[in-house]
Amino acid sequence: MLDGATEAEDPELEWKLCAGAIPAMFCLALLFHAFELGHFAQRTFFTMPVHELGHAVTAWFCGYAAMPTLWHTNVAESRGLGMPLALLGALAFLAFRAWRAENYPLAALGGALILLQGIGTLLVKAEKARMLITFGGDGAGMVLAVALIAGFYFGKGTQMVRGGLRWGFLAIGTAAFVDIYATWWGARRDSGMIPYGEQEGGLLSDATRLVDEFGWSDGQLVQRYVALGAGCLVAIAAVYAWGLWRARQAATD
Repeated sequence: MLDGATEAEDPELEWKLCAGAIPAMFCLALLFHAFELGHFAQRTFFTMPVHELGHAVTAWFCGYAAMPTLWHTNVAESRGLGMPLALLGALAFLAFRAWRAENYPLAALGGALILLQGIGTLLVKAEKARMLITFGGDGAGMVLAVALIAGFYFGKGTQMVRGGLRWGFLAIGTAAFVDIYATWWGARRDSGMIPYGEQEGGLLSDATRLVDEFGWSDGQLVQRYVALGAGCLVAIAAVYAWGLWRARQAATD
């Protein structure tokens, strides 16, 4: 099930975990980010996988096959048929199973993602798609980080919770979000923080490509990432409040 605070084995303990888990993980992520060695570990083991998956997911929703690796995502030169059909099938199956289970919020999410895929694949032109895929490293990466964080409050009767996977997802999500958003938040006042230049293997960074290839200004680059990150923070706060309320209800029943 999508939600299920009442499915927790110990509702009182679950309420305490829901209250403290996200604030504690954010504090820990900020602490790691503040120190050079911790920041290096955070960037290498948490941020980069989420960042590259952000490129890949954006590509998939725009109709391109893509394969993420640790430092680079290989994206097909042109749209194909196999990737859009595979993604559509997966999303349709998710929506259908959710509907059959009377999990209407999850079914609605599946439908919204199918609509998003249709727009990205059929209406977005190739050049704009390439721009979105480039932006999607940090952009979709922050959205994916929010999804990992929000997952802490769902599926409480599943193996993901009983096996402790949600703690791992929460740690990855908070670490990646803090690392990505801190860069762009700091770049508001210090343009030297914008990650221009080359990455591993001599490839141009996303910021460099967005400015040089797609004509963004420094201000547009920073403002768009900061605005998206701010929206993600609002989403995290909303999920936190909702999850805490549900857990409190279950603990007092």
